Amino acid sequence: MKLNFNIQPFNTWATVTKEPFLIAGPCSAETEEQLVATAHLLKATGRVSVLRAGIWKPRTRPGEFEGIGSIGLEWLKRAKAETGLPTAVEVATAKHVEEALAAGVDILWIGARSTANPFTVQEIADALKGHDVPVIVKNPVNPDLSLWIGALERINNAGITKLAAIHRGFSSHEKSAFRNEPMWDLAINLKTHAPELPIICDPSHICGNRELIPYIAQKALDLDMQGLIIESHIDPSVAWTDAKQQLTPAALDAIMDKLEVRKPGAGTEEVKDALAVLRDNIDKIDDLLIQKVGERMKIVEKIGNYKKDNGITILQVNRWEEILNKRIPYASAFNLSKEFTEKFLELLHSESIRKQTEIMNKDGVSGSQQEHLTHA
Repeated sequence: MKLNFNIQPFNTWATVTKEPFLIAGPCSAETEEQLVATAHLLKATGRVSVLRAGIWKPRTRPGEFEGIGSIGLEWLKRAKAETGLPTAVEVATAKHVEEALAAGVDILWIGARSTANPFTVQEIADALKGHDVPVIVKNPVNPDLSLWIGALERINNAGITKLAAIHRGFSSHEKSAFRNEPMWDLAINLKTHAPELPIICDPSHICGNRELIPYIAQKALDLDMQGLIIESHIDPSVAWTDAKQQLTPAALDAIMDKLEVRKPGAGTEEVKDALAVLRDNIDKIDDLLIQKVGERMKIVEKIGNYKKDNGITILQVNRWEEILNKRIPYASAFNLSKEFTEKFLELLHSESIRKQTEIMNKDGVSGSQQEHLTHA
């Protein structure tokens, strides 16, 4: 199904300071000094095209910090005046739209919670009529492509032609390394339906921690997304919201310096190339393998703590033999050789030994425990 959005080309309304296009700034505007100081540091990197800041924060539970409110718009105006950076804020009601436009905010974005509610999106769309300001729409919290497309269509139908989507990941019941599962296939599906629609990736909300941001940012660029929106705070350790996923401007600059901006080959043939498709499938499986090994080692740690607390020796010979006897025939059914399977299991075995030995020795262990090695 081909979607026909009436939109302007991305490069006609998004000024790119330096590739890739980057929107950055604090998760929340906390104080005027915090916001303006962060803006100056981001401007100094020469990489940031737009300054973002959360003014109104939809929170999961009452009593949590819900944003500084309208006064923060005045702080944004000052930051823009002093740095020259265009500004972007999230809007969730018609009143937010009216106040943001009156304050001269350059780009509005619709958050994941709002995208999930067609009534909310329509209220925002109605408030936008007559104002062709750039609007970027985050994917809904749950993996529902139709909701995402519907929100984009509602905004486009309101006369917004400077339109883009934000891929920020999706909620999942399964535990993983990510705050929100990337589910790249959904973003790719949207791109397939609407090739002209720009997609910007939000590594901060996908990752939930700053350590994974470089990987997700590079992956997004490799999938030909048009830019990134990354949270940056002058001192993340004292941030009022989402401290773990925010970067200092200096750390953000260092990450951006290492990213590779690749261009599609001749037309779109390179993307369609059979080898490229197969390698993409391998990347997805490798990502899943690494996540699952990480989850396995978390269980190994729990076993190590249990053994330590209950005075159980680390070595469990019968368990190791049981694993070999079960896994080798199972692997054979998938055409994996016995030699490869044994080496793979031995690598897992060695890492399990290391982790449990580390746990046993953390606060001192008995002599009998130190004499043994194990596998979980």
